[in-house]
Amino acid sequence: MIEVRSAAIDVESLQSALRDPGAGGYCSFEGWVRNVNEGRQVDRLEYEAYEPLVIAEGERVLEEARERFPYLQARCVHRTGLLEIGDLAVWVGVAAAHRDEAFKACRYIIDELKVRLPIWKKEHYSDGDSGWVNCERCAQHTHQ
Repeated sequence: MIEVRSAAIDVESLQSALRDPGAGGYCSFEGWVRNVNEGRQVDRLEYEAYEPLVIAEGERVLEEARERFPYLQARCVHRTGLLEIGDLAVWVGVAAAHRDEAFKACRYIIDELKVRLPIWKKEHYSDGDSGWVNCERCAQHTHQ
């Protein structure tokens, strides 16, 4: 399941939704808003997303991960709107029969989501300037 939301991410409820009697391993990734990027002091971030495509492409990523690293349950939530330093921007969780599949699937999912989903990040800097973050790998990504 992929979700886009402006509200804070409730990690405990997401973890709870991943519980499965066949799961022997669980892995998650949390992406937080940090205060420095490429040497510039960041005050906050702003995310925008094209939600229909985020959901469609995100579900494809989850299915690819399941084929490569069989897992039982996976979820991902990405925030939109203005986020402050320390806020949770993205969360991925995977439950699998074994830890190796959980780790590998979680890593695959977050790496693919970062380059394939139409989610844009604008940094607001301490000096009053702001700018959209360029993702070179995103621009080079093509569907195979």
